[in-house]
Amino acid sequence: MDRKIILGVIALTLVTLALAILLPGGRSTGPNPKLPWNITLDEAGLPTVFGLTLGKSTLGEARRNFQEQGVTNLFVSPQRKFAVETYFQSLYLSGIKADMVVALDLQQAQLAAYYNRGLRISQLESGAKKVQLTEQDLETLEQGVIGSITYIPSADLTEELIRDRFGEPRKKIAEKSGIAHWIYPEKGLDIALNPDGREIFQYVLPSRFDALIAPLAD
Repeated sequence: MDRKIILGVIALTLVTLALAILLPGGRSTGPNPKLPWNITLDEAGLPTVFGLTLGKSTLGEARRNFQEQGVTNLFVSPQRKFAVETYFQSLYLSGIKADMVVALDLQQAQLAAYYNRGLRISQLESGAKKVQLTEQDLETLEQGVIGSITYIPSADLTEELIRDRFGEPRKKIAEKSGIAHWIYPEKGLDIALNPDGREIFQYVLPSRFDALIAPLAD
């Protein structure tokens, strides 16, 4: 075989391997990549990631953006704190397979009204409750503004890759369980690195970041 052809095949193989390493899942990023490290802040300090702006984009926009409906439920903590979350399972975003949870920024009084109209309540092992909402309330939530995003990639993203893409964290906090939190307050991002499981990325408004990591100080 011609030497130039052999070198060309080797070069193509190396490029393919590099893309596979950088983009677990082996899919093309497309012209507007939705990658976890592509975070921008607007003039108001609102972060945009995965094509969504926290504090501005709605659940309806997220569904159109991901081309998935997801599953929306109301959750009630043992302390009777309400939260509405939409779970998107097995999304493929720019070549990386991940689960995602979009939480809406709603007043507790409004959520309490949804709870009172709930169709069915399930008890969870954590002590929290999951409430199935009415169709009318689900339609109303289409206009609900996104307050936070939790992103859980299926691929194991190494410390080296995370450091290369996100930079050195401002702070690291270790849990007794072995989970290490890499803290990026200016981006409103907490990355939980789990040595025995999947990494978890939590995106919030930078102005609410202290509340996010407060439990880690306990």
